[in-house]
Parts: sequence; C-alpha cells; structure tokens
Amino acid sequence: MTQHPAGPDRRRGPFRAGERVQLTDVKGRKYTTMLTVDGYFQSARGRLRHTDIIGRDEGSVIDTDDGHRLLALRPLISDYVLSMPRGATPIYPKDAAQIVSIADIFPGARVVEAGLGSGALALSLLAAIGPSGHLTSVERREDFATIAMANVESWYGDDIPPWTVHVGDLNDVMEDMEDGSVDHVLLDMLAPWENLDGAMRVLRPGGVILAYVATTTQMSRFVEELRTTYTFTEVEASETVVRTWHLEGLAVRPDHRMVAHTGFLVVARRLAPLSEPLLEKRRPAKLAYSDTMPWNDETLAPIQEHEISPKKLRKVLRDVKQRTHMEQTGSSHVSTEGTPGS
Repeated sequence: MTQHPAGPDRRRGPFRAGERVQLTDVKGRKYTTMLTVDGYFQSARGRLRHTDIIGRDEGSVIDTDDGHRLLALRPLISDYVLSMPRGATPIYPKDAAQIVSIADIFPGARVVEAGLGSGALALSLLAAIGPSGHLTSVERREDFATIAMANVESWYGDDIPPWTVHVGDLNDVMEDMEDGSVDHVLLDMLAPWENLDGAMRVLRPGGVILAYVATTTQMSRFVEELRTTYTFTEVEASETVVRTWHLEGLAVRPDHRMVAHTGFLVVARRLAPLSEPLLEKRRPAKLAYSDTMPWNDETLAPIQEHEISPKKLRKVLRDVKQRTHMEQTGSSHVSTEGTPGS
C-alpha cells in the first residue's frame, strides 16, 4: 500500500508513485497521467517511463530518449476538474471560482450544495470552508455520487474537510435541518425554484442562495419565483466569460478560442423574519411580463436533463476504480483473479 502525505504536504515534494502528473510538451499540449512504478507515457511529442519522473522535483524538464523535452508539474485544481472521470458535466473552474467569490464562501461556513454531479464544485467549496466548516452535498443519482466522492477523495486523500453526502431529494434532506442553520444554499439543478421553501427555512438571515442554470428561461423563472416569496433581496444574475491572450513580444492579441457561456449564476440574500424586500419604484418594461410566461406555456417543450449513456457511465466507474487502485498501490498491475496485485 502506497503511503501519501496528508494535508498541504500532499502537494509538495518530489513526485511519488500513485499520484498524478501533468506533462506539457513544446507545443503546449498537456497530458495528465497517474504515476506508477511500472507505467509508461507515450505521445507524439515524447515518451518515457514513469520511473524517470518519480523522485524528481516538481517543475522538472525531462529529456526523453527520443529527443523530446517534457515539463512535469502537479496539475492545478482547474486542470484536475477538466481531466477527472465524470458522469455529469462539471461546473467549469471559472464558474466555481465565481461561486466561491460572489456567494462569499468563507472559512467555517455551513454550505448546502445540490446536485453534486461529478464533484467539481465540491472540490472548491471544501477548500474554501476549511476544517472548521461543513459541506452537505445532495445528489439524486447514486452512480454520480459514487464518482463525485471518488474524485474528491482522489484530490484530498485522507484529509477531506467536513463533508456529508446524501443520495436523494434536497427537500427531504433540508427537512432534517434546523431553521436558520445554513449560511449558503447552492443549487445546480434543472428546476432550482422547486427547493425555495426549504431554502428559506434553513438559511440564516443574510444567508446566500445561488442557482447555476444553463438557459435564460431557467434564469428568468428562478428570479421571478424568488421575488414572489418576498423573502429574498439583492437578486443579481451574471455569466463569466474567460478569454486568454497570445503573448509574444509585441505580438499581443486575444486568442482565437475562448471559454464563453457555460452557465448563468443567480444570487440573492435571505431577509430577516418579518422584513419585506425593498421594491423598485420604476415600472418594468411594457413587454417584460406577458399573459403567459414561457414556463407556463404548455405548447413549449419542457427543459430536459442530458442523459449519459449507460456504456459511458460504466467506463467512468471503471476508470475511477482503476485510479483508486493505482493511488493505493503505486502500480497499474491488476492480478488475473481480479484482486489488486501487490
């Protein structure tokens, strides 16, 4: 069994068997792989044995036998999120960073998150709340929860901040929570407005509710449902667009590719009991509210979740199991009987 350091030391020191490395070639292509004592890396821009990396310091540039050079670094959390096995589409690092910031996820915060998906947001939330906080994650699908827990455990090892995972419905989970016991409720789901009653009860005065939605219809409906509760204030909506730049001497220009729309963030604050929100004095635009809002129009197709194929899901679960084996043993070998080799 391979022993890995806990806490911050997990990210420091020479490379070890059973941990991941990110290799970058001269063209800037990045490859993430798990280091094993019997592993071998091969690409069009270089190939080498994992033992040529194990024991070296992070940031080493390695000359391969075939005349190529590869830079070895531990992946950042943004790299890990985009390369980890996943069932559900992950929340992109740019959105996770915004959620932690605009929702003010502070050390010691008590946070409720639904749904868990592949664990991408949970990774950032756990880092923000630290050992004195607590994250409650809710996921309806047990297979997704299994993948997410494995991804979080792979990143944190045995030093995961306080975290509870429930498989089921968010409203059922919130029924067992005390009134005003939560600082943040974060909703990454198809119909976040269905959980407003429970969120109103468990959020403390001044607490933050945030929804991550994909379409303008979802965003609009969530905001209107928030307003009809007369319990939330300071409603704001935004999206985050990231554009990288090409930098080469005086040749400075935006890159041709960018990470544009991935989702909308809607954030609001919980009012104190017996208080009513401040109402704007200006009139809404003439056509802002129609006789039939889109979500009440039965002629329109309902919003549906994207389903992952069973075949892909089985592959993801196999990948997660194999990664866990490599982390624990430092070897990619599995015995023919189906039990991990020593």
